[in-house]
Amino acid sequence: MGIKCRAAITDGLGSFTIENIEVQDPLDDEVLVKMKAAGLCHTDCDSLSWGKPLIIGHEGAGIVEKVGKDVSGLTPGDKVILNWAMHCGKCFQCLEGNEHLCEVASPVAAGGNGYTPGHAHPMGTTKDGKPVLRSFNIGTIAEYTLVKAGAVVKNTSKKMSFPAASIISCGVMTGYGSVINAAKVKAGSSVVVLGTGGVGLNIIQGAKIAKAGAIIAVDINPVRLWMAKKFGATNTILADKNDTGLLQAAQQVKELTNGRGADYAFECTAIPELGAAPLAMVRNAGTAVQVSGIEQDITIDMRLFEWDKLYLNPLYGKCRPEIDFPDIIQHFEDGALLLEEMITNTYPLTHLNKAFDDMLKGKNAKGVIVFE
Repeated sequence: MGIKCRAAITDGLGSFTIENIEVQDPLDDEVLVKMKAAGLCHTDCDSLSWGKPLIIGHEGAGIVEKVGKDVSGLTPGDKVILNWAMHCGKCFQCLEGNEHLCEVASPVAAGGNGYTPGHAHPMGTTKDGKPVLRSFNIGTIAEYTLVKAGAVVKNTSKKMSFPAASIISCGVMTGYGSVINAAKVKAGSSVVVLGTGGVGLNIIQGAKIAKAGAIIAVDINPVRLWMAKKFGATNTILADKNDTGLLQAAQQVKELTNGRGADYAFECTAIPELGAAPLAMVRNAGTAVQVSGIEQDITIDMRLFEWDKLYLNPLYGKCRPEIDFPDIIQHFEDGALLLEEMITNTYPLTHLNKAFDDMLKGKNAKGVIVFE
């Protein structure tokens, strides 16, 4: 008999319910985690409509309950952060250093929307005796989850709360990694951040850690811009929602950057029509980074690429969990990275609807589900 607990399960058609599930003991290479907190992001909302039942959630932190016999470096009682960017270490992309694009284990690069067939044993988690899949192979919005050992990283911080640890799993890693790993922002450079939600705020923090000279935050919400200043923005621009392509805001950016445009610009709005907007913000030979993961058709004025501009579309901040998570934890310990301050609200599992609603209305920098 396994552990009986509750989880949020989507029907794949746009809705979810809180259901009773049973989670089995781990196989040789697996870890059973008692969840303590699960961060929410827009991808979780998107996963409600992926066409298949799933335990939702892909950000989380908890405590190791049990480990399989082949698992090393983890013992029951360890605090851990969940990581969905598992990798095999042997495929073409892993050998190229692109662990986040693993052709075998990545639930995005290898398996499409949120699940890699065969990566976790199917009867590990069941509902009414039938197997139920886990979003991104981890399904964090559950009281317990069973995952591969590669899906957890030990949290060595003694002062970090579980809600703060949970948001490292995606929102923090995506923002921080887009700056540090993907764009490789240089010290003294100028950075523009379009959209100052959870990911945007962590791009601001990453730019600050990279010692950028000017960090310019652009948003239509003055409250979000106030938060941007708190997290490290040196300048803010209140954009007009009717500013097509943010071209007027781009002119203000140029005025702040010697008339030529910023060195780097990051798009974090999740608005498809703004997919090309960072190109308008950067100078010739500047770098534009599309962080939102826009997957719709958009029309781009190719003159925005003139001249020699680089456009990047990184996945998950090019995450290397065994390297990046410890670095993020150390930045937190040093006071260079704010995490606790990013948690606007916490919610019990029974208030998940409210948490989604607050997120979609832009009320939270980050909302987190907490488990007793």
